Amino acid sequence: MSAFVLDASVAIAWCFEDESTPASRALLASLPAGSAVVPPLWHCEVANALLTAERRGRIDPPSTAHFLQLLERLPIHTDPESTGHAFGAAQHMARTHALTAYDAAYLELAHRLSLPLATRDEALAQAARAAGIRLLPA
Repeated sequence: MSAFVLDASVAIAWCFEDESTPASRALLASLPAGSAVVPPLWHCEVANALLTAERRGRIDPPSTAHFLQLLERLPIHTDPESTGHAFGAAQHMARTHALTAYDAAYLELAHRLSLPLATRDEALAQAARAAGIRLLPA
């Protein structure tokens, strides 16, 4: 597997068995042979999803910490240029595809780097298809 843009929805699916799919597990298994690229907001999105899961009783803090350690060991790289595109290209993509600014950050990153996108978010997947961005099964 070569590089791809990783949406937080896929990373969270790796944490919860009831959200995991064969495709998401295969993507995780292939990651050490490649790398993922994320916008800076990915870290906050993952942290927030895990905190929300803790508050709902789906996961406990030690399990959250263990999962975050797993993520930190994976070749997931934060794109340093994403923030500079938030007010321009990403905002334009958000308007064009009726996305949140958060989701548009992933779309902009995939478009700018000419990388496929791994997402479980249907609105983002639909926008990626419309923008001609290849989607990875997740």
